[in-house]
Amino acid sequence: MTPPRTPDQSPLGKPAHYQSHYDASLLFPIARQEKRLELGLTGTLPFFGIDIWNAYEVSWLNLRGKPQIAIATLTVPADSPNIIESKSFKLYLNSFNQTRLAGSEALLALLRSDLSDGFGAPVQISLILPEQFGAMRFVELDGMLLDRLDIEVDSYAPEPSLLRAAHDQPPVEQTLVSHLLKSNCLVTGQPDWGSVQIQYVGAEIEQEGLLRYLIGFREHNEFHEQCVERIFMDILRQCRPQKLAVYARYTRRGGLDINPWRSNFSSGQQPSLARNARQ
Repeated sequence: MTPPRTPDQSPLGKPAHYQSHYDASLLFPIARQEKRLELGLTGTLPFFGIDIWNAYEVSWLNLRGKPQIAIATLTVPADSPNIIESKSFKLYLNSFNQTRLAGSEALLALLRSDLSDGFGAPVQISLILPEQFGAMRFVELDGMLLDRLDIEVDSYAPEPSLLRAAHDQPPVEQTLVSHLLKSNCLVTGQPDWGSVQIQYVGAEIEQEGLLRYLIGFREHNEFHEQCVERIFMDILRQCRPQKLAVYARYTRRGGLDINPWRSNFSSGQQPSLARNARQ
């Protein structure tokens, strides 16, 4: 397994040489554990989940030198020891640009091997080929829209104290959605835009406070996966729902979008892989 490193050692925010011949060493793993320790997470995780990556800039050469293209979708288990820093992922994908391969299955075999090694756990990978592009569709997240609320906001850092629930009332089952999630890259500070869906069963969560809390990520610096785990843990600790799932779909940057999902209950289904309009 490729050893993880720290974000400051990554290619983020640094001039990059784009290699166009296959090089698996370009992948840069970062251990999940450091940020989880910040959240007080040790031992067994209080959630399971996946990270869904979509890569829109995938190209290689066939054996006759003709360029081929595809869209790749990766499903990474949340209990993998590492994430892959996204710029290194882009550099890695670009290293296939002038690489001759026998076909899409040969590409898939390399991707599965290299990425499973980098993440430290088996990843599922599929390719959408050009003849399948027409079947792709946009699907927006289901749920009651928090953004309808006319609120005043004066804080742009996550404040868990804003999260409150009516524990003196009967429990409810709700799905809430906001398109106002914005966080920033942990290293470069570049903006990351996203939509978030929160499904829960338990004491009814006060919606204005929840929306203010989510908007509070607007000046917060963390990777996508870390933001979703912070949201999950803050809601779990402050509102104490019996069931909770948090799913964020982030817009693409550098030809990649990353969509983390964390849950503490099983409905027998993973979240939809379909992209939304901003992706």
